[in-house]
Amino acid sequence: MAPTGDTHGTTAVILGGGRGSRLLPLTLYRSKPAVGFGGKYRIIDIPLSNCINSGIKRIFVLTQFLSTSLHRHIMQAYRFDQFTEGFVEILAAQQTHLGDDWFQGPADAVRATLDHTMYYGSDQILILPGDQLYRMDYARLIRFHRERKADVTICLHPLDPTEAPRMGLAEVAHSGFISRYVEKPQEEDVVDSFRVLPGREKVLASMGIYVFEPRVLSETLAESTVADFGGGILQSALKRFKVAAYLFHDYWQDIGTIKAFFDANIALGSRNSPFRLYAHHWPLCTRARSLPPSHITASEVRDTLVAEGVFISGARIEESVIGVRNVIRQGAELKQVVMLGSDFYEGEQPLLGETTHGDAPPLGVGRGSVIERAIIDKNVRIGDNVVIRARPDAKDLKGDLCWIRDGITVIPKGTVIPSGTEL
Repeated sequence: MAPTGDTHGTTAVILGGGRGSRLLPLTLYRSKPAVGFGGKYRIIDIPLSNCINSGIKRIFVLTQFLSTSLHRHIMQAYRFDQFTEGFVEILAAQQTHLGDDWFQGPADAVRATLDHTMYYGSDQILILPGDQLYRMDYARLIRFHRERKADVTICLHPLDPTEAPRMGLAEVAHSGFISRYVEKPQEEDVVDSFRVLPGREKVLASMGIYVFEPRVLSETLAESTVADFGGGILQSALKRFKVAAYLFHDYWQDIGTIKAFFDANIALGSRNSPFRLYAHHWPLCTRARSLPPSHITASEVRDTLVAEGVFISGARIEESVIGVRNVIRQGAELKQVVMLGSDFYEGEQPLLGETTHGDAPPLGVGRGSVIERAIIDKNVRIGDNVVIRARPDAKDLKGDLCWIRDGITVIPKGTVIPSGTEL
């Protein structure tokens, strides 16, 4: 798959996310786009890869909250050579002579950084969220926007009406332009009024992906102090400008919640996975690591992704994702477990703040431990004969060693779980 249009003159702006409270405790120490995904990637790699594969190499990433990890990853992974006209530039929230407030929301972040993102005289501004899983040829989107001579184009995806209360819904006229838009409707009759034919079994939800003409973006942001695009910017644009609807029917998933993140990861190992990490001519890029091939001995591994640098010995693993540098020892059993990996091997120089001394068990999963339906964050130490299980109907819990959210046990980064513990 190669870009199907000309993206020359397009600037991409990726929203680095706010506090990411829906992904806690994975966002205790990092922003949402910096969370690991698929064993070796970060969530931010998805929109960045889509941009690069679409021929867009003028990219700004707007950050604010717990952004150090995200900054480090981008600087290590996305460095174009001197012969390539392009960049991935990080724009962090900053106080200025004109204001001392931090970003108040996505639209406010774009508003506050217009002097930088508009500097290059772009033909179009492409605004992207940083917490979704999909493959999209933005060149096709830009070509659609230009052919329709639209002022704004909003990407829409068909969804079940039960998901409408957390989405923005659009009504599309026969002309292909949006005639009505509502943000996160809670009333059932309002949602029903947005159902589309045939069958009226779907609604058209905003993906949070927008193409703006630069002049239109500047004007709409200047006329309003609203912090979100759906909360006022789009309604304002509908009154004055031509707002086109771009329908996207391929796989798309918002992975900004624990359940969505967990389900999307687990599905990657399925034989019939709706999203595959590898696609010919459309690679998913990330930081290159000089790690050895994974070493698996005397083990049974089914429907599982195993990243590089992993050591598995005498274990049984089903429907899981095993991230880089993980160690899983004799007799361990894992089912539906997402392990984000480790930043170092046992005995290497640890990161600041990591527990590496005393009676703490080694990094990874100990002998005879049983783990089901769990997310294990980075640099976790799980001792021998530990049992971690959560029922799908378990109540949410915030504990010293784990959190339970949506029936999924989440072990925060750097946690030490002593041998014999049952959670």
